[in-house]
Amino acid sequence: MSSNLKDLFTRYLGNPVLSAKDIPYTVNSVFNAGAVKVGDDSLLLMRVEDRRGLSHLTVARSRDGFTGWQVDPRPTLPADPVGHPEEVWGIEDPRICRMEGEERCIISYTAYSKGGPLVSLATTEDFKHFVRLGPVMPPDDKDAALFPVRFKGRYAMIHRPAATMEGLGCHMWLSYSPDLKHWGDHQIILRARHGGWWDANKIGLSPPPLRTSEGWLVMYHGVRVTISGGIYRLGLALLDLDDPGKVLLRGDEWVLAPEESYEREGDVQDVVFPCGWIVEGDDLRLYYGAADTTMAVATAKVSELLEWLHRHSEDCE
Repeated sequence: MSSNLKDLFTRYLGNPVLSAKDIPYTVNSVFNAGAVKVGDDSLLLMRVEDRRGLSHLTVARSRDGFTGWQVDPRPTLPADPVGHPEEVWGIEDPRICRMEGEERCIISYTAYSKGGPLVSLATTEDFKHFVRLGPVMPPDDKDAALFPVRFKGRYAMIHRPAATMEGLGCHMWLSYSPDLKHWGDHQIILRARHGGWWDANKIGLSPPPLRTSEGWLVMYHGVRVTISGGIYRLGLALLDLDDPGKVLLRGDEWVLAPEESYEREGDVQDVVFPCGWIVEGDDLRLYYGAADTTMAVATAKVSELLEWLHRHSEDCE
């Protein structure tokens, strides 16, 4: 492990931990994986892009979360364009939510339809068999994940619809549902900033919200558009435990940005894009797609992330 004290996140020296050569069948790239602990294993549900350019989801397991990854020999969750035409151009960017009090995990993912990307849900208890619940938001919508608890009996989900009018920006929204099918009480909870900010104009949720003693820790990506293209960086916010529509803190600086060659060079340059993290005690492992080409991991302390937020954020109350 490296030990750069000025950074909140420490990149694993063995990065990238997974690439196309680690997949036991022919693919173009592997990135943007949901993450969850299953027994003694760290499990990644990875977005795998084939050589047609279409994506599906495949499981990889590791005992230590860094090495010795065992990858399913074939796509774990392929797209189903016949039974689910909203998946005609593939499925992408899964986030995994293990619901408290339930055996199942709920997977939110982007289904790439002819009408554009939209949010779909599926459930599983073993990551071998899946039940599709279908699309829950119309296009264009993505970057969705559920909270692992219900609020007054309702499920809650953060997602990112695209603005229909130019110049309005793409913001993070919160919606509620009694049954995972019917969603309402839509509200913006985190707005993209304007001007020269690192997170101006377009933001979106990264891993699912993480419950801490101080609130729901949220990591999100901001897209800074430059003359040479976009730069995907990561920031933090804190939501109220009982009312997730209430933002308590929002970081003013990014906490992780593309710096290493595997993050800056690939199918899409200058991208760090996490869809999952695993926490054991105070130790956090962040799993992220690098340049839309490989999987990487970085470590952090939850307590240090919260401390940083208090020192580097605007009070949103």
